[in-house]
Formats: sequence, structure tokens, C-alpha cells
Amino acid sequence: MILAAGRGERMRPLTDHTPKPLLSVGGKPLIVWHIEGLRAAGVTEIVINHAHLGHRLIDALGDGHALGVRLCWSAEPLALETAGGIRHALPLLGEAPFIVVNGDVFCDADLGALCRAAQALGAGPGLTQGELAHLLMVDNPEHHPAGDFHLDAGAHLHAEGSPRLTFSGLGAYHPALFAELADGNAARLAPLLRTAMDAGRVSGAHHGGRWVDVGTPARLAALDAALNAERVAAEKAGLRTLRGAH
Repeated sequence: MILAAGRGERMRPLTDHTPKPLLSVGGKPLIVWHIEGLRAAGVTEIVINHAHLGHRLIDALGDGHALGVRLCWSAEPLALETAGGIRHALPLLGEAPFIVVNGDVFCDADLGALCRAAQALGAGPGLTQGELAHLLMVDNPEHHPAGDFHLDAGAHLHAEGSPRLTFSGLGAYHPALFAELADGNAARLAPLLRTAMDAGRVSGAHHGGRWVDVGTPARLAALDAALNAERVAAEKAGLRTLRGAH
């Protein structure tokens, strides 16, 4: 699932007429980077939730055929927050564990590894044992120095403790994590995660690669400039290699 229902208040005025996941970096919309990454990891069925300017997302991406995937759309009359949006989409996601990616981050994580983590979630009759979530954690960015959760040496996450890392917005979840939520109600993800952490049922991994919370116009512009510079450098390197072959 890709989360794409946020209003993008901090990104205004860019998001007054364009949903944040459609903002372009490095020559393509943020959400297309995610779709391509998921497809490369073998994920070809993707649910996308939408609220603010959702018709623009559907007009741009359609059923996903052009990108080599199948897209299903989960409409929200009003944004339901992260947990509420996932709960609303459960009929489309099915009964097996699934992965979720925030539509407003940029990350070069191994999505295949996240899929394998999803497959390992849940165990035992009635899920009385096993993990309910697996979160990808990153180093704390300048705008969030306090972090979110503590990752211990056994790869389990805790609401308290130090040092702390920041949740990347990429995670794997078992549907049972959302079982107590009523469909159609707004609900945040953090309280559900903290409860599951207290029960020892949330694991995590530290991603040391590139990750950007594309939450402001300045961060968007910086990421766009960096990706464009890398693309130009790669093209020049390829041209030099081609010339050398002759």
C-alpha cells in the first residue's frame, strides 16, 4: 500500500492544485519512484489511498498498466490518518501481511527485504505469538532530532529507551494490528504501534542508505537538484564508457 491521502499543508502552495505524491523529483513524480521500486521488488498489486485531489492521482496513474503494476484505489471522503486509512483499505489488502510506504518520502531501501519481513509476521493460533509489525528505521534527521523509537540489539522496537531512531514511513504489518479499529474513523498509527511494542510484538531494522522526508518545498527542491545532478553524472559516465568501447 502507498499512503497518498495527506493534504500536504507544509508543502503549500505546491499542493493547492497537485497532490503531494505527484510532485516531481529527478524527472518523475514521487509516487512513481515508489511504484517502480515496488515493481522491481516483485510487488505488482498495489493499493493507493487518496483524499485531497485524489482524482488527479487516478487521472495520472490509472490502473497502473503503463507502469507494469495493477493499482487499486481506496477513496477516503476525508483523510483518515495513517491507521484509519490502512483499516479502510483492508478489504483490498486481504488477510495476509502487507507492506506500506508513505507517499511523501524518498528512500532507496531494499523493498524485497521488507516483503520478506512481512511474510514472517504473525504466528500461532489467534496470533497469540509473533510480531504484528516490522518498521524500517533511519538516523534522526535535523528536523526530528529526538527520534521515535528505540531499536534494541535483538531487533525489537520499544516506545521508550535510547538511542532512538526515526520511523522511515516504510513498514510491514499484519492485518490483526488494525482489528480493533472501526472502519471510517480517523486513527493514528503511533498508538497502535506503542501498544504492540509494549507486548514485544514489533521488530525493526536500521536503514543506513538514502532517506528523505519530502515535507517542505525546500526539501523537495534539494532532492530534485541532487537526483538531477546524479542523473547527469551517470549519463556522462555512460557516454565516456561508450566512447572508450570504440
